[in-house]
Amino acid sequence: MEIRIGILNAPRELSFETDDSASEVGSKVSAAITGGSPVLELTDNKGAQYLVPVAGLAYVQIGAEETRRVGFVA
Repeated sequence: MEIRIGILNAPRELSFETDDSASEVGSKVSAAITGGSPVLELTDNKGAQYLVPVAGLAYVQIGAEETRRVGFVA
């Protein structure tokens, strides 16, 4: 699923694919915001780790969980 993170005072958003479910990503985001953690930690499907300061979060967009189709759609 695709994750897009908007960061305050940054002209571009952070976008990557992850193997985590939407509920897992949502719980990580809400735990970081309400728990007082200084950073949000997320990992993409290639193993790269992203640390985003919670104070700089503008938005987090969690993509829909759907498999990609291969081939032609009739």
